[in-house]
Amino acid sequence: MLENLSPQEFKAQFRNNKNLRMITIGVGAIIVLILGYFLYKQFIWTPANDKSKEAYYIGLNYAAKDSVDQAIDELKPVVSKYDGKQGGELAQFVLARQYMAKGEFNKALEELEGVDVNDTYVSVYAIGLQGDCYSEMKKYKEAIDLYIEAAEKVDNEKTTPEYLFKAGLCAEEVKDFEKAKELYTRIKENYLAFSGTKTIDKYIARVNNKVK
Repeated sequence: MLENLSPQEFKAQFRNNKNLRMITIGVGAIIVLILGYFLYKQFIWTPANDKSKEAYYIGLNYAAKDSVDQAIDELKPVVSKYDGKQGGELAQFVLARQYMAKGEFNKALEELEGVDVNDTYVSVYAIGLQGDCYSEMKKYKEAIDLYIEAAEKVDNEKTTPEYLFKAGLCAEEVKDFEKAKELYTRIKENYLAFSGTKTIDKYIARVNNKVK
């Protein structure tokens, strides 16, 4: 057994045993990688991530005041500098909203497609807003797919029926009344609060009359 070998005997075994050398080198490489990852996380990524969460507040304040162009000017460098960090991803989401406010839907889509966050609602809204962009551009089939994806990403009483409803409206635009009926019925059966607010029966009756 290796634990019973003297240092000299172990060195001889190491020199003569190719498999032992490869295993030792492999384990050493893994240890170095793990150590390097934790050092990077602690001393580089975490401080940069903390700074990123402060960096987009000025742009966010401009956005809250509907100062769209100023918000864009503030947010673009934050997105570029802190890409992949929490603040950078949130800045990218807010930047996309500003492009949408200006009617620049292709630019908004480009930003939204790059948003990668762990926050449940932001991740849902990033998909749903892509649907809004396509809907505004009258690309209703693409919008339907995105709205359904947003609705199903995290099932809840707010965003799920909201995006199912938008998908239903877009289905009506492309005259897919069977699909619209299916989506409205899904809301009626599973999301009573939203169903009552939107008087969903009216929408079901409207498309039901058009189903062949």
